[in-house]
Amino acid sequence: MAGNITNRNTLALAAVCLSALMVGLEISSIPAILPTLEHVLPADFQQLQWIMNAYTIAMTACLMASGALADRFGRKRVFMAGVVFGISSLACGLATNAPILIAARVVQGIGGAALLACQIAVLSHQFRDSPDRGMAFSSWGIVFGAGLGFGPLIGGVTVAFISWEWVFLAHVPLAVVALLLARFAIAESSDPNAIRIDIAGIVMLSLAVFCLVYLITRGRALRLDDLVGLGVAVLGAASFFVFVIVEMKVPRPMFDFGTLRIPTFSGALLGAAGMNSSFWPFVIYLPIWFQAGLGYDSVTAGFALLAYTLPTLVAPPFGERMLSRHGPVIVLPLGLFVIGAGFLLMRLGAMSEFPGWLTMLPGCVLAGTGVGLMNTPVANTATASVPADRAGMGSGMDMSVRMIALAINIALMGFILLRGIRASLVESGQESDAAHALGETIAAGNLLAAEASGIAKPVAEQALAQGVGWVMLYALVCAWSLSILSFAVLRQKHFAHAR
Repeated sequence: MAGNITNRNTLALAAVCLSALMVGLEISSIPAILPTLEHVLPADFQQLQWIMNAYTIAMTACLMASGALADRFGRKRVFMAGVVFGISSLACGLATNAPILIAARVVQGIGGAALLACQIAVLSHQFRDSPDRGMAFSSWGIVFGAGLGFGPLIGGVTVAFISWEWVFLAHVPLAVVALLLARFAIAESSDPNAIRIDIAGIVMLSLAVFCLVYLITRGRALRLDDLVGLGVAVLGAASFFVFVIVEMKVPRPMFDFGTLRIPTFSGALLGAAGMNSSFWPFVIYLPIWFQAGLGYDSVTAGFALLAYTLPTLVAPPFGERMLSRHGPVIVLPLGLFVIGAGFLLMRLGAMSEFPGWLTMLPGCVLAGTGVGLMNTPVANTATASVPADRAGMGSGMDMSVRMIALAINIALMGFILLRGIRASLVESGQESDAAHALGETIAAGNLLAAEASGIAKPVAEQALAQGVGWVMLYALVCAWSLSILSFAVLRQKHFAHAR
């Protein structure tokens, strides 16, 4: 019997890891094909941002809902509903224009949310012994990291040797295999106390996040005569206010603010926010720098990006070991500090006299190592901090914080990139209106179009370098500030245990 249980858990782990691989790939492989999509669909800079953000916003909007549904109706059942991920991947691969692709990415994000919200809860339920639990979370972290880490290379190679459609179509057979494994191996689990679904909370949070990302992605400040912008801002603020009120009043909230009083849980959420305010959103813009700024083709850029992403695969076992020995109070703030140090070195490398992959290498490796040290400890700490019957809610909160931070910071980094580029163009003597128009062209990595508009190539390259440098500085500040904040929160629990 024990052997059967072990075999079943192994297959369940395979299903979870395969779904994590797909979800990760769909975040990180897309940036490598954005220059291609710009031409073949075609798509402008804002549409390219929405091709990325449609997935993350939909995932964010549905993550906690998926966690709540999983607690109520069963984690296995909701996980298997993630088959829509495969169906929507087919629709993405068949898309003929940017709006259709964006719509398909929304549905893909919904399917990804169903998969992602249940992964940690399923692992927590099926692997309860400490050694097995650590192994399962390490495996999940490595595979999820592999999807995120090798995504840029896989995307670049696919575009170069096959076609961009297969970046999406490849997920169809993978989804079928994951579904079959889940059907036979994952044990059903749920929360017997989860009776009602927090519909109001789901709707209000979704509206608030969408409004904020929409305002950032527009790339311009609010004005008194901007009725649409002001309306969206008011709607977003009101939605978030109502969301907080609702979650504080309902008996079984999907976002239980009471859990934020648990220092380890709050510290884990701060760690998740730190990674996804710095390292992961920059995955979207680093390929643009490598291709347009440093002149590499998509395949070479993909290989160069391995220095940034490969350490996230190597470091998780060391992070789990540090977690078991020293607890989250050490590993989570340390991971964020290392990420920030990596961005400092990357910025120095990008601003050097002769920038290239060698000048970027130390910072890329250091930042990736920081993420690898803390990625799985964040998830493990978050789920271990809440009662077992609320694992779905805890997992949903953890992943929602990650995706909210990712969606917002993809947009914020795009905004900062544009500002830096436009400021550089103005400093070089361009008129403000011309700099505004050319900024999006350069930010999308299309320096040839900028040259055709009369901008000298060195000027465009310098503008891109300044914009990327501003983004790196922003990521550094996010990582180090959240490192300090997470340490301040986690040490409360640490000192409580010491006493």
